[in-house]
Amino acid sequence: MTHDHDLVLRPTDAQRAAALAAPPGRTGGDLVVETLRGLGATTVFGLPGQHALGLFDAVGRSDLRLVTLRVENNAGFAADAYGRLTGEAVPLLLSTGPGALTALPALAEAAAASSPVLAISSQVPAAGLGGGRRGHLHELRDQAASFRDVVKSVHTARTPSQIPSAVAAAWESALTAPHGPVWVEIPEDVLRAETFIPQVTGMDATPHELAPRPELTALAAHWLEHAERPAILAGGGVIRSDAAGKLKQLAERLDAPVATTFGGKGAFPWKHPLSLQSWLEDRHTTDFLEDADVLLVVGSGLGELSSNYHTFRPRGRVVQIEADAGKLESNHTALGIHADARLALQALLETVAERRDPAAAERVRTVLSAVKARLAGQGLDLEQGLLASIRSALPARSPSFWDMTILAYWAWSAFDPRHPNTMHSAQGAGGLGYAFPAALGACLAEPGTPVLAVSGDGGAMYSLAELATARQHDLDVTWLIVDDGGYGILREYMTDAFDGRTTGTELTRPDFAALAESFGVPAVTTSPDALRADLEKALAASGPSVVVLPAKLRMFAPTHV
Repeated sequence: MTHDHDLVLRPTDAQRAAALAAPPGRTGGDLVVETLRGLGATTVFGLPGQHALGLFDAVGRSDLRLVTLRVENNAGFAADAYGRLTGEAVPLLLSTGPGALTALPALAEAAAASSPVLAISSQVPAAGLGGGRRGHLHELRDQAASFRDVVKSVHTARTPSQIPSAVAAAWESALTAPHGPVWVEIPEDVLRAETFIPQVTGMDATPHELAPRPELTALAAHWLEHAERPAILAGGGVIRSDAAGKLKQLAERLDAPVATTFGGKGAFPWKHPLSLQSWLEDRHTTDFLEDADVLLVVGSGLGELSSNYHTFRPRGRVVQIEADAGKLESNHTALGIHADARLALQALLETVAERRDPAAAERVRTVLSAVKARLAGQGLDLEQGLLASIRSALPARSPSFWDMTILAYWAWSAFDPRHPNTMHSAQGAGGLGYAFPAALGACLAEPGTPVLAVSGDGGAMYSLAELATARQHDLDVTWLIVDDGGYGILREYMTDAFDGRTTGTELTRPDFAALAESFGVPAVTTSPDALRADLEKALAASGPSVVVLPAKLRMFAPTHV
């Protein structure tokens, strides 16, 4: 008979030696660092603050690469991008109260985009936890409550011995599908207190696999192989699970046309004969997807932007593969398959039979031609030309990061990302200021690769301080700022909705080129005709650069109203 105690892992000789040789003077902060290193972290983002100094001191004595930005929210955006590109859990180190709360919008974006950010915050001394009001600096009644509705999970370590387990549990949560941000908080006195606990070794926080149930994939395969007009809508879950190759195999086996959501840009080759591209805000695409007798939705909740503002009404069967159980059938009745996109697509590939549809590619061409014809009558050559210039100037495998600005709204539908996981925007939570700090995180994730950030002048004002970060770390980022003198997209929305009246949309702004130069960052003011050449030059140069484009852009006419 085997008893539970027979299964306990006994320490190795090396682990015994490490425990006996643990150096003196270690603190709770060291336990955090040792746990992170044991889990595989190499880079951390954040800003020091009074309560978190014990943690930052430990980081400074370690071999972790610390990247400090100028604003906590921007540090969160940088960590988010690093996680999107690497697939790794990314530590974000914050201080109590105002510092922690300033990162909330970035964590909301990470949650919407399923980005594995591991936020670790200090707290007031342990005696002040639990609602006691001792008047500590930065004290909140319940700091974790401010984050609980945003992040996947919340973990508190009240003593040094709890730190490794709390950090490891958070790490596992962040990387278990669906990925997402998590929250760990540790009191100031616990971070600073000396500890006799041996050095942390042998950490394991392997995320759980989320495999599909076979009876569900068998039924989905049966529906798809016998469908007359199958279609696929691929969302961000395909990108996050690195499943673009499997999606392409399945689409080609079924001869099924594929559209990608804005979060799923790059999940399917843009110029493939079966590619409907990303024109989800176009009625021709919406009609096509509604007409499918079997629609396979992979890694999308069919939310507002993915459903042409909830005007999408499927008439056939819907199969929805989604790692976030809360999104299954949340908008449309479906055969819901709770699974990681990669594992579910693999199961379908192992099950579904080949079907041929010689007319599928022609049906796709018909839709794309109709989309093109609709745009042709709207006088939008400037906007389409700018996107073409950016696409031509940007190296094929270079990541791009887009703020909430008119040019980004165009890019969601019209920009060819060329490769999976290379185009990212803040459309998950919709906050301003994302593009430039996120691009800095991408530079650190993929050193030696030029990275592009695109902002409007309104969004750029959120991130100007990070010009100092870009210069300090000499990052290969080019920041394109489209200066239209205000919040352009809100100006357009208000003009249409309120009889031409706008309120709060017009902005005084700096000379962006001169301001960049004051940080030691080369800058140029360009024009639509010169944009391509100026971007090519900036992207080819090492270090940061800024390109300013004065231009007032327009959106294409909506089809959901």
